[in-house]
Amino acid sequence: MMLDVAETRQGSWTVLQVRGELDLVSSPVVRQRVHDAVAAGQHDVVLDLSGVFFCDSSGVGVLIAARRLMRSCQGRLRLILPARGAEDGSHVNRVLGALGVRRLFEVYADTGSATDDGARPLTA
Repeated sequence: MMLDVAETRQGSWTVLQVRGELDLVSSPVVRQRVHDAVAAGQHDVVLDLSGVFFCDSSGVGVLIAARRLMRSCQGRLRLILPARGAEDGSHVNRVLGALGVRRLFEVYADTGSATDDGARPLTA
């Protein structure tokens, strides 16, 4: 399956909705879209991974690189994990947990909460 990344704006947030497999072949697309957002001056980014059904270590690497990039420009990165990600065993959440990097990310249940500055992230 191909990867699709759709971009929308919600307030000050750029929301990149990712659908498909986040793997060695497709992860450079996500990396580039995050870099493009930052280059355009958009420093608040939500990666909506609710449409991602597979993520390998390359995908995790892109997420970590995106976090590093956003921190370097005093930006913010938030994730939306699929299928109640932090609450159940979604694939992306399991991969992040197994690699010990889940705690690095602010995870939200949906776009509304991820783009609400008053909302609290889900617990790991």
